[in-house]
Amino acid sequence: MRKAIKVVLVLLAVIALGMGLLIVSFLWSMKPDKDEEEKIRGQAEVYIEENFNKDFEIYDVLYDNMGNFTFDYAAKVRDKKSSTEFLVYYDENAQEMVDTFVSEKWAAELESEIRPYVSQLFGDSVEFHVFFDDLIGRDLAIDLLTPGSYKEHAVSPVVRLSIPRNKEAEDEQRFAELISFLQNEGHLQQGTLIAGYVAETGEILEDEEWSKEF
Repeated sequence: MRKAIKVVLVLLAVIALGMGLLIVSFLWSMKPDKDEEEKIRGQAEVYIEENFNKDFEIYDVLYDNMGNFTFDYAAKVRDKKSSTEFLVYYDENAQEMVDTFVSEKWAAELESEIRPYVSQLFGDSVEFHVFFDDLIGRDLAIDLLTPGSYKEHAVSPVVRLSIPRNKEAEDEQRFAELISFLQNEGHLQQGTLIAGYVAETGEILEDEEWSKEF
């Protein structure tokens, strides 16, 4: 009997030790590597000097410990004149440094233009964001110092709404009105509209999102 108890206690100790090691390993993986942070900061400084001007500054480093991006580390950069914030990182596929400046700047432009109408249709509590491809500036060979407007190009961004209530019967008509507004008012001729219903607490209120390309 005592022998059996000892075996059980040893097994429990081994399990506890294993769990402890896993927790320590997980917490360790969540911490950024200082050397890698300094490396990306140095690379970004060179990239900014070559492609931007003194109005742009690095204000932080992003460490992606959850696998949300295609990179592990990126420099957070800010345009001091427009307050546009974007990322500079090393693209493994292209094997070069890249930035999301044009993507973020154009997204802010479109969001600003359509925000009043979106609020009119869905209320002031609705959250929405515009997403251009991160590397659209590179792909379209945009001059980073004079990026111009997204309206000068045939772009197809995603407009995503997060509505903090349950679905209403009138929403289909509201979505149609928003698309019509985007096209008829010259804001956007093509793209994708996605809408989800999420409470302010983060609870998903509807299982399926509404989505339409136009």
